[in-house]
Amino acid sequence: MSVAVEELLGEDASELQLVLHTGDVGMTRQIKKERIQKPGLALTGFNVFVHNDRVQILGSTELAFLNQMNPSAREESCAFLCEVAPVCIICTKGMAIPDELIRQCKRTNVPLLSTPQLSSVFISRVQSWLADRLAPKTSMHGVLTDVWGVGVLILGQSGIGKSECVLDLIQRGHRLVADDVVQIKKHSMEFVYGSGTALLKHHIEIRGLGILDIKEMFGVSAVRDRKRIDLVAEMVMWRDDEEYDRLGLEERRFPILDVELPLITVPV
Repeated sequence: MSVAVEELLGEDASELQLVLHTGDVGMTRQIKKERIQKPGLALTGFNVFVHNDRVQILGSTELAFLNQMNPSAREESCAFLCEVAPVCIICTKGMAIPDELIRQCKRTNVPLLSTPQLSSVFISRVQSWLADRLAPKTSMHGVLTDVWGVGVLILGQSGIGKSECVLDLIQRGHRLVADDVVQIKKHSMEFVYGSGTALLKHHIEIRGLGILDIKEMFGVSAVRDRKRIDLVAEMVMWRDDEEYDRLGLEERRFPILDVELPLITVPV
């Protein structure tokens, strides 16, 4: 997974308040890590440990260090940083950017951006934004609902009654997260979160009734945009020759993006 630098300037990243100064040729460079890096010693010439696939942040400390140099030393220092071809460089706190840094970024086609936000605030926001974009993802056919705070992903063949079941849950005070197509992302090593698509958000399709807008019908408390998946419930057609676990003693698991979730089978 990777994110192009140009996406940092998109509408969905508006909270980052980024402005491009130079390096538009390199805007297709790919960010592959959610962690950022402050170059530190790279400005003194020791650039061995600079990761060129991470966003490089220059805060007030780094910019003050550059500003106290004489012009020739500052030019050399900026050249050291740009030599490793970092994916992009972002200056924070709205501080003035040295002309030497702009010149070296232009020479090496390194995107140079700035934000008025404090380093601590911006780092928190950009890492959160990148973590969401770089998270492993997949999609599944099913319905995701929030039942008393437990995220239940209901699976089953088409027409078995998944949506009808969830509609009954909503009438009993539970929440709809996604119907038909559930978009799933993995966060950290042990949690997966589900959400609906932009087209079907807060809607559910019921055979014989059509597509229902749950938010309009039941209010904002009947829906939510995202929920951690805690349990998978698979609806299957009842078979007389099949034995079903009636006591819940059989522990079964359902893997989603390498996360093992508890699985129960609901014969219909």
